[in-house]
Amino acid sequence: MKEGYIKKEDRKKILLLTDDIRVHSGVAQVGRELVLHTLDKYNWCQMAGAVEHPELGKVIDMSDEVKKQVPTAKDPYLMLYPTTGYGDMQVLRAVIKREKPDALLLITDPRYFAWLFQSENEIRKECPIMYLNIWDNYPAPMYNKEYYESCDLLMGISKQTVNINKLVLGDKGKNKIFKYVPHGLNNKIFGILEDDNPELVRFKKNMGVPEDNNFHLVYNSRNIRRKQVSNIIMAYKLFIDKLSPEEAKKCQLTLKTEAIFDHGTDLNAVIEYMCDPTICRVGILDHKLSTQEMNLLYNSADGIIQISNAEGWGLSLTEAMLTATPFIAVVTGGMQDQMRFEDEKGNWIEFNDEFPSNHHGKYKKHGDWALPVYVKSSTLVGSPPTPYIFDDHHDINDVVDQIMNLYKMSKEKRKEIGRKGYDWAISNEAGFTSEKMTERFVDATEELFSTWQSREKYEFLKDTDYEKRILPHKLAY
Repeated sequence: MKEGYIKKEDRKKILLLTDDIRVHSGVAQVGRELVLHTLDKYNWCQMAGAVEHPELGKVIDMSDEVKKQVPTAKDPYLMLYPTTGYGDMQVLRAVIKREKPDALLLITDPRYFAWLFQSENEIRKECPIMYLNIWDNYPAPMYNKEYYESCDLLMGISKQTVNINKLVLGDKGKNKIFKYVPHGLNNKIFGILEDDNPELVRFKKNMGVPEDNNFHLVYNSRNIRRKQVSNIIMAYKLFIDKLSPEEAKKCQLTLKTEAIFDHGTDLNAVIEYMCDPTICRVGILDHKLSTQEMNLLYNSADGIIQISNAEGWGLSLTEAMLTATPFIAVVTGGMQDQMRFEDEKGNWIEFNDEFPSNHHGKYKKHGDWALPVYVKSSTLVGSPPTPYIFDDHHDINDVVDQIMNLYKMSKEKRKEIGRKGYDWAISNEAGFTSEKMTERFVDATEELFSTWQSREKYEFLKDTDYEKRILPHKLAY
């Protein structure tokens, strides 16, 4: 990555399209870190998405605000254009005309930008389209091919996603730039606290974690079906059943999630049915916590659990590593990246046509901080916008076994393996920090800027040139 300050008037400008970077979603967090760590390299503007944006129609100059957040930034430029949903072509045209960006950066599911890809010939005459792909699973989503064709730079948050991008595009990818840009977090906010830290002691007390607690397991993510939160409760109950009542009372499972959600379930009802509260201690944190409080939550834990059927990355695992907390997770998507499986030569595994994933455990050696749960079967699910994709299923007994394995470790052993996870996460090889993510992003972006050429001509096509099923993804002239 090129070092040093670039004058505001000499910087390239990037138009970001994703969740409003001021909100607390995963993609907003990634966008925010990219912006804040490149204020001296790029000027930024954003079509700031929200379900029903309260500031719709306003233009918000955030330059002074981000200067407060990053005092070292000399003269930052950040303009927000709030939009309901992810916008439309009319709004995009207006923003492009006003801001004259040098590139567009999309972060989230490409189907949210179907309207944009329908006009990609118009956009790519002015500037390239960069796409940070946050999630893909097998079978390779060929229904996304026309979206990916419209992008000049395709970045994947996981090694699996990068490989899928290449598989989908095939020969169409020969002139594309593919890059691995895994999620990175601010390790100045997420960090290791000592057990006697006064804030940590106070936080655990407020959560109801007793002083004689021997084992605190934490889940942090959404209450949605693919996250398998009910199965976490069941696995924890089966684990508790293997302990004496005295041992069980010194354990706790904390779920940082919505207690009730339409796309998930009623967790209160699940807990009431599954758990005797005098022995099986399960608590729900369903209110918002600040980033600093989230750091306290992770530091209060002896382990993190994430057993999703599918997961693009799994930010809670990264947060766990940056707080030196070991984790239990299913070997799927980007979560397997964070386990650092290694091949016969000791290298961090790579994926290709012959070896697309380590779901089933071809390679068993992994980082000590990870307690993996291997996929036992995959079912094909889908919807009209996502016709097919695998759900990766685990055996609940394997989850119980890993909870027990973590429980049987001494506090000292958990800290030891957690520290190994921390050391690797901040290393150059992994680089799951904001700084390293930014370096990878800048390197990819600079390569694009150095090679991209404006599309001067439109392709004129008849309806018959494309199969009817893909016409919604691309304009036909």
